[in-house]
Amino acid sequence: MPNQTAKKATIHRMVTDEHVCPFGLKSKALLEREGMKVDDQWLTTREQTDAFKEKHDVETTPQTFIDGRRIGGYEELREYFGKSVPDPEATSYQPIIAIFATSLLIALAFSWAATGGLLGLRTVEWFVATAMCLLGLQKLKDLESFSNMFLNYDLLAQREVRYGYVYPFAETGAGILMIAGALIWLAAPVALFIGTVGAVSVFKAVYVDRRELKCACAGGDSNVPLGFVSLTENLIMVLMGIWMPLRMYVLQG
Repeated sequence: MPNQTAKKATIHRMVTDEHVCPFGLKSKALLEREGMKVDDQWLTTREQTDAFKEKHDVETTPQTFIDGRRIGGYEELREYFGKSVPDPEATSYQPIIAIFATSLLIALAFSWAATGGLLGLRTVEWFVATAMCLLGLQKLKDLESFSNMFLNYDLLAQREVRYGYVYPFAETGAGILMIAGALIWLAAPVALFIGTVGAVSVFKAVYVDRRELKCACAGGDSNVPLGFVSLTENLIMVLMGIWMPLRMYVLQG
C-alpha cells in the first residue's frame, strides 16, 4: 500500500504540438484525485523525451515520481494506489452489455416517439432489430478481423469463406428492414437463415467440441467469449425471422 502521507508528486509527460500523451493526462488526473500536489513537467520535444528516457533508463513516458521515488507509468501508478489494472487479453462481456443496453434505450426512444409510450410489442421488435444493426456495425468496421475470428467456428463460413464477408451486411440489412417494418419477406428469411446457421455453429463449437473461443459477434477485436450469449443472440434472430412475417400475416388478416 502507498504511503498516504505523501502529498507531492512529479510527473514527466510528453506534450508537443503534434502529440499529447493520453496516459500522461490520465496519470495527472489520478494523482489529483488521490489528493496529491502535482508538479507537472512537460517533455515538449522528441529529443527532450529521448534524453529523459535515457537518463532514467525507462522505455516509455509518462513517468511519475512520488517523494523522489519513481513509481512508473500509468498502470504502475494505478497499482501503487491499489487500483485494478485492466488486462487487454482478458475475456469481457462489456461490449455486448454496451450494445444491448444502447439498443434497449434506442428502442424505448423509438417507442416514445412513435406511440407516446415506452413499452409495447413493437418496442421488443425495435430492440432486437437495433441490436442486430449495432452488432453488424461492429463487424463491418473491420471485415478482415471479423472474418478471421468467424472462420474459427462458423460451419458455413468454413465451407464458403465469402460467407464471412456477407454475414455482417446481411445482419445489418435485416435489422434495418425490421426497424422500418419494410420488405419483411426478405428480412425475415435472412435473419432466420443466419441465426440458424450461427446457433448450430456455436452449439457445436462450445457444447459438443468443448472449444474455448472468442466470439466474433462484437467484431474481430473483441474479447467476448463464445458461449451462451452468442447462442442466445442467434436464437433471438431465429425467433425474429419467424415472428415478423407471422405478425404481418396476422395484421393483414
